[in-house]
Amino acid sequence: MPGTTKNPAINATADTVEGWLRELGVESGSRAEREGIVAWDLALDGRTRRDLRVTLILDPAIGAIVWAHLAPPLLDGLRRAYRTLLRWNDEFPLAKFSVADDGRPIAAVEIPSRWLDEDELGLALARVAGVADRVFEETRGWLWIGGRVPDGYATRPIRNEALLTRFASRLGELVAPVASVEA
Repeated sequence: MPGTTKNPAINATADTVEGWLRELGVESGSRAEREGIVAWDLALDGRTRRDLRVTLILDPAIGAIVWAHLAPPLLDGLRRAYRTLLRWNDEFPLAKFSVADDGRPIAAVEIPSRWLDEDELGLALARVAGVADRVFEETRGWLWIGGRVPDGYATRPIRNEALLTRFASRLGELVAPVASVEA
């Protein structure tokens, strides 16, 4: 029904979001607050991509954004990288790809305040991890010189396995088998 909100009683606060992160098995770390907006730096592991740097930003009046830093700043090959990001914007309709002010390619998932709850936050976090997994092969060259994956990378434990498992059935092609990581 138009105009109906999913969770009209939920008014997300920083403490609420930290509780949701605990329930989702994601370590929130310290939070930064300014003018009513709160941010956390998180680290997520996908099934292929490990140590994905994510920033979670909460503006209670607007909603939340989950921002994944896909790679360090792009120094060369910007034109090709921009084409890749534009293609991904088409291929992954629930994520937005862009380049941050410092040149880092990012993927973002937004959650309007009317839908913001533990379930939607968890789905957004799992989505950015899934997207990072799906684009892993194409970003290897952005992450490491020559695209060579460091020894032991693929065998590191996944710190947020429960999160990935909980939302796998709702991520469609993002959880389809991806190529194994070889050094």
